[in-house]
Amino acid sequence: MKMKNTFYNEFDFERLKKSDRDSDYRSPFQIDRDRIIHSSEFRRLQGKTQVFLPGEYDFYRTRLTHSIEVAQIGRSICNYLLVKEKKFLKDDFFIDPDLVEACCLAHDLGHPPFGHAGERTLNRLMKKYGGFEGNGQTLRLVTRIFYKREDQHRGMNPCRAFLDGILKYKATFSDFKNPDNHFIYDEEKNYLSFVFGKTNYRTKFNSPEKINNFQSIECQIMDWADDTAYAINDLVDSISGGFITIAKLSQWQKEQQLTELQTKIIEEIVGWIKKGNFKAKFGSQIGEFVRACSLKERKTFMDKFTNRYKFTLSIPSEIVERANIYKKISVDLVFKSSALHQIEFKGNSMIENIFNLFEKNYVARLGSTKLLPDFNDKLIRREKSKSMRARMVCDYISGSTDSYAIRMYRRLFDIDYSALTDLA
Repeated sequence: MKMKNTFYNEFDFERLKKSDRDSDYRSPFQIDRDRIIHSSEFRRLQGKTQVFLPGEYDFYRTRLTHSIEVAQIGRSICNYLLVKEKKFLKDDFFIDPDLVEACCLAHDLGHPPFGHAGERTLNRLMKKYGGFEGNGQTLRLVTRIFYKREDQHRGMNPCRAFLDGILKYKATFSDFKNPDNHFIYDEEKNYLSFVFGKTNYRTKFNSPEKINNFQSIECQIMDWADDTAYAINDLVDSISGGFITIAKLSQWQKEQQLTELQTKIIEEIVGWIKKGNFKAKFGSQIGEFVRACSLKERKTFMDKFTNRYKFTLSIPSEIVERANIYKKISVDLVFKSSALHQIEFKGNSMIENIFNLFEKNYVARLGSTKLLPDFNDKLIRREKSKSMRARMVCDYISGSTDSYAIRMYRRLFDIDYSALTDLA
């Protein structure tokens, strides 16, 4: 018989709405994980950019494969901590790998087509309606959009621990002045009250940055698993695709003011590329990043409700520095490259044109032209609020895969494009 995990209690298991799944053979966390996996929103991640456009090469990671890798790393961290942190964890008191896996699988659900460039464009276009943020959109998806029907916004009815675990940021759009990122939407603020158990949580933080830094242990593990996959695997794809070469690395190194450790890391990467074993070497780095994890105890106002805030995830500074230099290489040599900027420019132009057309037809006023599919058109025409109609337009665009957004643009603006092409 499986031993009960006393790390969690009914407070953690409680769902947004009363559920009839209390007698399910799965745990609440397994149910949430399965709901993520079987959603159309999760499947669409296979067509969304991680770094390079999906389909450009068959080995590039998409948002879907990235999310699967993050989930595996998250589970590994949970398993490693159970073995390592015997002073805190034991067989009947541990961080649940199923919960962390669910959070990891969900962490990029809200990201739009064309990667972070698409996210920045949508935020600029949505500023007067409350902004757009990939993590904030993930919250909206799991609470309102999943399993949506014409008569209601259902959501996946997540449990509290899972909902809290995906909240990488908890500050709202209005907490900042004209924010570029790191917020949830103002209209989702009620979910924070649920997460914090109706405590007077706002009095505990004197800045939006402090509430953003207040994460459950599962969220912290998800965040580090994401950093690990992003820092290491995006670099592997960039080297494999020829975006990063020994010559480019050496020139970049000359232009930087690097620490002794950073210089050693660059020389290490150059050596791996020369020997042709960079994939295996970077793969072993994932294990190093997992084994770098440890726990530290802390006291918080949530401790009377849950164990999920009693620990912080601790990573040695040299490992953090290694992750940061990996990410900086990718940013400077790949994300800032003209080739990628050209692709981003094209994607941004398509998103902006589509949004402006939909805004004119559905937000500024309700035009007679049916530009959205029947289901979405009916939903948006029933909405009285302009800002919510804009949000629903944004939902539709941000939910598109890269290829669907391209086809949508061509149908709307390319005079030589035939809709029959889509049926071929």
